Amino acid sequence: MAAENRRLKAIVGRAERVDFPDGDIKGVPAKIDTGAFRSALWASSIREENGVLKFTMLGPESPYYSGKECETSAYERVEVENSFGDKEERYSVHIRIRLGTKIVPTNFTLTDRSQKVYPVLIGRKLLRGRYVVDVSEGQPIDDEETNE
Repeated sequence: MAAENRRLKAIVGRAERVDFPDGDIKGVPAKIDTGAFRSALWASSIREENGVLKFTMLGPESPYYSGKECETSAYERVEVENSFGDKEERYSVHIRIRLGTKIVPTNFTLTDRSQKVYPVLIGRKLLRGRYVVDVSEGQPIDDEETNE
């Protein structure tokens, strides 16, 4: 039964290119991180105005930056802990993402990932029940992962 269930899931590698249909953004490098619970998205110009959260996906320094402002009234603040044990409060929003052949509505925390190699991090919450990770697959950024 477990093997049969696995066949229904899409296979993703250690890094993939993803699209954000609602932001009309395509081909963004994303790190698949089974050690992370939540997914994270590089966002800029994040602000609350009258119960509405406004933000721009990515930052002006990104080649994938569209400058299109997103807004939602369905958001929350969550506490995120990194691998070093440091805690940070972030906004969490619901966004549709295309990972592989599937378009999946999921939650992302918004953060400054400008100093990270990958502007998007995909965590277990998005992967669970939908994808199987095969680390020999995917589209890693050359500078980051192919110099082994």
